[in-house]
Amino acid sequence: MKLPPGEPELGPWRTVTMRELLDLVHAEAGDPPDRPRVVAVDGRGASGKSTLASRLHRMVPRSAVVHVDDLAWWEPLYEWGHLLADDVLRPLRDGRALSFRPPQWEARGRDGAIEVPAGLDLVVVEGTGASHAEHADLVDATVWVQSDFGLAEERGIARDVEQGVNGDLAEATAFWHDWMRAELAFFDRQRPWERACVAVNGTPASPVRDDEVQIAAPPGRAAG
Repeated sequence: MKLPPGEPELGPWRTVTMRELLDLVHAEAGDPPDRPRVVAVDGRGASGKSTLASRLHRMVPRSAVVHVDDLAWWEPLYEWGHLLADDVLRPLRDGRALSFRPPQWEARGRDGAIEVPAGLDLVVVEGTGASHAEHADLVDATVWVQSDFGLAEERGIARDVEQGVNGDLAEATAFWHDWMRAELAFFDRQRPWERACVAVNGTPASPVRDDEVQIAAPPGRAAG
């Protein structure tokens, strides 16, 4: 697996069911009273975070997903950690319902709000930067999604072009490289894989079934 400098290559990878992964995350998160488990799914761009978060969400009927991309919309790159901590994680940890309009939504006329009802069992916060060292105490468990750097870039640019964001192929490629410079500097400082209870392979070398995933122990954790 090709990785950027500073990110350790994890492994060996082993294939488990999604239920086994969920049980592992639940064991790490514990069973907090009167509030949901709060789980961060972090990883580089196009690593497979949204896909994994959606799969976890489907397995837990009383659950929700908060997308960091919504919170960070039009904010300066990686300068929105205070919004995540104060306006998302703290209300969730207090067991409160969440209805938050980020400042840029208000300023730029975006409708709606980031909403999470009270009384859930699980809230997955997914996105690049979902885990910050500065507010690690507000997250019950972190999952790091590791992916091949080149493959993630290919599918990230292809996704942006298909969705019609960030321009044509040349413009989307230039945007991706600008974004990645900021992203890699952020991860070099934050090193979220060191806070993870488990790593998930976002670009497995061999196919896995829809109900399976490849996992590995992150640095400092014994293989389960």
